Amino acid sequence: MAINSLSWDPHSAPLIETQAEIWYGLQTRPRHEKIVVQRLEERGVTTFLPLVTEVHRWSDRKKSVQMPLFSCYVFAKFVPNRSERLRVLRVEGVFGLVGARGEGTPIPNEQIDAVRSVVNGQLPWSSHPFLKIGQRVRIRSGALDGLEGILVSRNGDSTLVISVDAIQRSLAVHVEGYAVEPV
Repeated sequence: MAINSLSWDPHSAPLIETQAEIWYGLQTRPRHEKIVVQRLEERGVTTFLPLVTEVHRWSDRKKSVQMPLFSCYVFAKFVPNRSERLRVLRVEGVFGLVGARGEGTPIPNEQIDAVRSVVNGQLPWSSHPFLKIGQRVRIRSGALDGLEGILVSRNGDSTLVISVDAIQRSLAVHVEGYAVEPV
């Protein structure tokens, strides 16, 4: 009984380099965030647009409206090469990538996941001014376990500020009763 074996020669195999997709912030025209996301998704680009519900009141009625959390910004995940950047930048309503020299500043998955967790959770939160100073902390219990941010005190309450560095926007969530440790 003969056994055939296949051998792989790394010198004869084609060189295929695959790059991972990375999150980037895109600046949009005012009030074009939702249409930009729709156009990007039509082109096969992964997007994230954190929305919040606001109640708008007029003299004759009230209406709940889904508004972008970060006005004039959406997030897109794509391979950071020239053709992918151009594919994203050519979408009508996109002003450019957030970052230096039009290259865009990569946004860590953890920051996108943290914003998604807070917005999708049924937790009270509020917008917060972007901070560059303060102690970075990690939540070690409850529904927010593993989230990282900057711990601040607001009106005597402990608050975790989660920031998206590239677009210089933040949101704050109360963390009273959660175990918090320094990072």
